[in-house]
Amino acid sequence: QVHLVESGGGLVQAGGSLRLSCVAAGRAVSTYTMGWFRQFPGSEREFVASINRPGGITYGADSVKGRFTISRDAAKNTVDLQMNSLKPEDTAVYLCAARRLGGAHYDNWGQGTQVTVSS
Repeated sequence: QVHLVESGGGLVQAGGSLRLSCVAAGRAVSTYTMGWFRQFPGSEREFVASINRPGGITYGADSVKGRFTISRDAAKNTVDLQMNSLKPEDTAVYLCAARRLGGAHYDNWGQGTQVTVSS
């Protein structure tokens, strides 16, 4: 079991940047596939990006490609999401999640951090 805590959310103007960080306690992030998701009000969670054990990266919606970057810091045991050129439609709760090796689903989730982008 790994305990995940997100930070770095807040209010930013359109075109601005934020860096979200997910700290893991209990296990090394490099032993999981780590993902970032976002949840819009009244909607299901949307996959944003992931980084697997060997460091392979996958991005979700086309709308974030080229603007968002996921990275992992083994020394800090964190997984970060750098978000640039933010748009009002990026407003959501952003959640960090971990999937065990061989697991079919993400089974460890953080509480989320709110990102609000004003126009």
